[in-house]
Order: sequence, then structure tokens, then C-alpha cells
Amino acid sequence: QVQLVESGGGLAQAGDSLRLSCVAAGATFGTYTMAWFRQAAGKERTYVAGIQWNGKSTLYAESVKGRFSISRDNAKNTVNLQMNSLKPEDTAVYYCAADRFSVPDRRERSYTYWGQGTQVTVSS
Repeated sequence: QVQLVESGGGLAQAGDSLRLSCVAAGATFGTYTMAWFRQAAGKERTYVAGIQWNGKSTLYAESVKGRFSISRDNAKNTVNLQMNSLKPEDTAVYYCAADRFSVPDRRERSYTYWGQGTQVTVSS
């Protein structure tokens, strides 16, 4: 069983930066592939970024490539999402997800463990 808790969301203006964090408890964090998804109001949850258990492989959605960066610190059981050059369309609830497979997967159904989410709102 893995418990995930996100933090770092909030209000930002277009062009600003925010850093989200997700802390994991209850498992050997270093064996899990981690990912961030987001869900805008009235829309389906979509993939944002993922990172392999050892940090060697990352995978980004096209919409955030070049602006967002995912990283992890296995010693601190933490995965981070650095979000730069924020746009109003980045407004969503951001979720941290985890599961045990070798490389990041864009499919929501691949992840067993989810956090409660943190709201990010970007104004123009």
C-alpha cells in the first residue's frame, strides 16, 4: 500500500512558476514509477509527466514539454514537478500517481496509487 500526498499548488499568473511535490509513504518508494496527471474542471484526467523508478527515464505530455520538469529524490520519498511559463490552460487539479512498472506510462489505468490532488489556478 502506498499513500501519496501532494502539495505546492496555488494561484499563479501566466508566465509564473510553481513547484509541486508529492511525498510517498508506506512502500519502497525507489521501486515505483511515479507520474503526474491533471484534471481541469469538466474534463477527463490527462497525463502530464512521469519518471522511472531510478530517475533515468522521463516522459512528458506534448502540452508541457519544455516548460515542466519532473524529478525525484528517492532518499526523501519525493517526486517534484517544476512548472515554468505557466499558462491559463494549465489550470487543473494535479494528481500524483504511482505503480511498479519499469518506464512511465501515459495511461491512467496503469497506476494503482493516487494522491488526493492539489489545485493549480493560472490567471491571464
